[in-house]
Amino acid sequence: MNKVYYTWQQVEGACLDIARQMSNHYWRPDYIVGITRGGLVPANLLSQYTGIKMNSLDISLRDGGDCVSNLGMAEDAFEGKKILIVDDINDQGSTVAWIKKDWELSALPGHPNWKTIWGDSVRFAVLTHNFSSEFKDPDYYVWTVNKAEKDCWLVYPWEEFWL
Repeated sequence: MNKVYYTWQQVEGACLDIARQMSNHYWRPDYIVGITRGGLVPANLLSQYTGIKMNSLDISLRDGGDCVSNLGMAEDAFEGKKILIVDDINDQGSTVAWIKKDWELSALPGHPNWKTIWGDSVRFAVLTHNFSSEFKDPDYYVWTVNKAEKDCWLVYPWEEFWL
């Protein structure tokens, strides 16, 4: 499998680009949420740059780990707090699907407001968007791939740093 390596400088630039995209949309979250593991570094960089508080959300679908629900974040989203959820890649869309399902079932299940919360109060940012993902609409992203056409493994600088 072809590996694509990103440098720290590229990731830092991508985070600045995401911050610019948010500014261009006149949108500023109340807090940023980094998805463990891959989203923690870019979420922290965005938090440091913008001065916006950061939290984390433990979702480990790829690694077969546990996913931890967060009722407080679901309630915040439902009450209109602006939340930016950050991950390194929108690969298959399963992380976003898990969050949407979990939050919608946690706070007022079936309420029609959930249809407008996503993209309004809650937005998603990734460094890389895979066009073949089931989640087609991340709000902010910098790089793109299409793994259906050319499979590759993206290596961010916090992965394989020891090599």
